[in-house]
Amino acid sequence: MKKIFLIIFLLGCLTTPGCTAGYVSRRPADVMYVRPGSPGPGYVWITGDWQWRGGSYRWKEGHWHAARPGQNWKSGYWEKSSKGYRWHKGYWQ
Repeated sequence: MKKIFLIIFLLGCLTTPGCTAGYVSRRPADVMYVRPGSPGPGYVWITGDWQWRGGSYRWKEGHWHAARPGQNWKSGYWEKSSKGYRWHKGYWQ
């Protein structure tokens, strides 16, 4: 019985968007906005980010963040694969 449920789950997973969460057939258009001025020395601009919510990507504006000593901000990027496009979030490195 458990094997039957597992097979049904896996088949359903392959045919529903929820199991390929984060993939879209077309990436959203680039967002254009004006970056506000820095609040002062020692701040780094964190680029805007795409967030996966409710089955689609939603844009989150960028912001200024206090610098982290010894780290740099790496902006997010789109990656294309056989499943579609997927956003990789920015991170501190």
